[in-house]
Amino acid sequence: MKRKLIGWVSFFLATIIWSLLFHLFFSSSDILQKEGISSHANALAKRHLKLWVVPKLRKLELESMRSTNAEWDFMGRSFLVWALANMALRDSSQKKEYLYVMDQIIDETLKLEKENTPYHFLMDYARFKPWVINPSRSIFIDGEISLMLAVRCFIKKRSDYLVELDNRVEIMVQQMKKSPVLSSESYPDECWTFCNSIALASIKIHDVLSGDDHSVFLKQWFSVAREKLIDQKTGLLISSYTQKGVHLDGPEGSSIWLVSHALSLIDPVFAKEQYELAKKYLGKSFVGFGWASEWPPSWQGPLDVDSGVVIPVLDIGTGSSGLAFIGAATFEDFDYYKKLRATLSFGGFPVDVDDSRYYAAGNQVGDAVLLYSEVLGPLWKKIRENNQ
Repeated sequence: MKRKLIGWVSFFLATIIWSLLFHLFFSSSDILQKEGISSHANALAKRHLKLWVVPKLRKLELESMRSTNAEWDFMGRSFLVWALANMALRDSSQKKEYLYVMDQIIDETLKLEKENTPYHFLMDYARFKPWVINPSRSIFIDGEISLMLAVRCFIKKRSDYLVELDNRVEIMVQQMKKSPVLSSESYPDECWTFCNSIALASIKIHDVLSGDDHSVFLKQWFSVAREKLIDQKTGLLISSYTQKGVHLDGPEGSSIWLVSHALSLIDPVFAKEQYELAKKYLGKSFVGFGWASEWPPSWQGPLDVDSGVVIPVLDIGTGSSGLAFIGAATFEDFDYYKKLRATLSFGGFPVDVDDSRYYAAGNQVGDAVLLYSEVLGPLWKKIRENNQ
């Protein structure tokens, strides 16, 4: 009996120790380098670069994503361009190659938009009802293209891109001013904080590049957002609302992590507050593993392609967990980022081919988000320095 008791106690203690140390098998110190590019980020980048130099591979990848959501095709392009801009600042020896791929992505995106209209990158329901603001535009499309153009020109100016950026910024500001909450539609009578915050970041960079000054407009947007776009139960920005500011969806993880990153370029204090609240209500961790919920306890929204799958019991939001990497990296929350990476290494099923890597549990846009999280930082820092 005594031997059995000792055996059960030993088993119990071993289980506890194993549980506490299990995450170490999936941890990595190769994350969030202040300078240079980590080997992991390089491996992710090589996979993406290969997709843009081998047309057959890119065609297969894009067809796979577009069969589920046309937005993913578009967003994968955006995150990759933003990542490459940061990588060009981190490794000047590869700047020429990165600019070449950035130009390929931007040129093809503009071409597809022109030939097929912006609906090419929107989900089908964009056609189901009329837009409120005229002429009809999607700030989802204008904002992400503008930010691609802006970061590319910040690395190296290109006159035709600057003209295109000037035009889009003027259009976005005009459209946003037509709304009482200074926000433009992503879809008919749907304004998404995600898209409007990206637009604001592009406007800020445009001002640094051109010498224009939209500072009054930007301050007004934050003032209105604090007053009318905050969820009263959590203090977090809501994710979507009508053109008049009527709340549609409450706080969502698949929105707020990226929103806090984009807004940190303009109002770092407010953005940090949003990140800390997101961490409080959405951030989760256990024995070295980290993840994020899609919604806070006070709000439960419908599942959609943006939120992705929500794994019950642990309440793991796949979309929220992916974008949490960007929030953690932006505010240098190394502990949370490391825990997120441990979870990804455990459940994301990394696949290494030659010297490149991708995650079988995700797709191209997910890998691009992860890449961006690992290299972001230098670009926002340089822009702030140039704005002083």
